[in-house]
Amino acid sequence: MYAIVDMAGQQFKVEQGQEVFVHRLEGKEGDKMEFEKVLLIDNDGKVKVGKPVVKGAKVSAKIVSHLRGDKVIVFKKKRRKGYQKSNGHRQDLSKVLIEKITV
Repeated sequence: MYAIVDMAGQQFKVEQGQEVFVHRLEGKEGDKMEFEKVLLIDNDGKVKVGKPVVKGAKVSAKIVSHLRGDKVIVFKKKRRKGYQKSNGHRQDLSKVLIEKITV
């Protein structure tokens, strides 16, 4: 059984027991959350597609930890102008454990 869920503005295909990295969520480590924006559920070949969401469907999850992603280097240059600019970015992430998918 899997579901496609909208979490923190992104869509993820999740299964029970899976750990997912999403953009930083409000809440502390160990907090339980419920996501009700379930777009699709596949239960052993029976597919339910939402219009836009599946009514009565929920995904229960627990925040495992908060962390930061790998550094991404952004380098800008204009040739023959002497312009160079280097910038780095690290995204704040939350590691989420999917506990239960309810139809």
